[in-house]
Amino acid sequence: MVFVAVGLGGVTRLTESGLSMVTWKLTGERMPRTQEDWVQEFTKYQQYPEYKLKNANMTVEEFKFIYLMEYIHRMWGRAIGGFFLVPAAYFWKKGYFCAKTKKSVLLLGTLIGLQGLMGWYMVKSGLENRFEDPNDVPRVSQYRLASHLAAAFVLYSLSLSQAMSKLFPAEPFVVKAKKAFNIKGLSHMTKGMVFLTAISGAFVAGLDAGLVYNSFPKMGDSWIPDDMWQFKPVQRNITENPTTVQFNHRILGITTVSLATALWLVTRRMQLPKRTNWAINAVFAMAWTQATLGVTTLLTYVPVPLATAHQSGSLVLLSFALWLSHEIRFLKYLPK
Repeated sequence: MVFVAVGLGGVTRLTESGLSMVTWKLTGERMPRTQEDWVQEFTKYQQYPEYKLKNANMTVEEFKFIYLMEYIHRMWGRAIGGFFLVPAAYFWKKGYFCAKTKKSVLLLGTLIGLQGLMGWYMVKSGLENRFEDPNDVPRVSQYRLASHLAAAFVLYSLSLSQAMSKLFPAEPFVVKAKKAFNIKGLSHMTKGMVFLTAISGAFVAGLDAGLVYNSFPKMGDSWIPDDMWQFKPVQRNITENPTTVQFNHRILGITTVSLATALWLVTRRMQLPKRTNWAINAVFAMAWTQATLGVTTLLTYVPVPLATAHQSGSLVLLSFALWLSHEIRFLKYLPK
């Protein structure tokens, strides 16, 4: 369900639907049922910058689409809370949880709640009256968008790790000392780079940086564009300059693919358990698939289906990296 929520969030962002609902209630907003209800919601939307600066010609019928996108995303998030809370409360009351599991349940429940609050905090940044220039594009803060996505990835990672530890526990195995270090070091480094690349992708999405240089491998006619450091102070470029943000995402993506490939090559001739080999192959294949999706999305000017697949692909790749980390958790090595 968290995986689907991330995909829905991507569609909501790509269809520019995230600012259509201008209020937030813990238990959920009532879905408009009559034309009068829709007009009331549309009237609320008309008071905010996105309508005034960008969608002044939008009709009620067009508004219905973006509202539904955001509504589905919000209600799916609330459904996650319900699907977690009800059985968690039941199992807790029945005494099925040990002390360690109780801590995990509390942590996951807290993250689910905070994720909803983080989502509204992000949306608020796009509703604030800070877009004064007619050329400004009303959008949510890329910092809050990245935080929202990072929180979702952390929630997903912890949930998946917990599930794997219970459904198919890792088994210990032994290899030579030097090779064991290579496997663990490269595996954790690859996993970290997958996460970091995905979060950098949130900055790309938040700044529409996928539309500034739609060529590969060069950016326009250059390997390093001239406008990468035009903002002052210089550090602002890293998170606020669309050119620099896209450049960084490219470098991080290439680094991730390189690490996944190195991991695959290093382990080719090792005697590893079958599941560990499967996980390594999955990381390798998905890393290249994800890179191909990213380049294709860039070259085709970020169509919604491809961009959604690219965002979801990052979570698939992270899943495989987490699976690999799970499989090598009890890896032992023989001293030389």
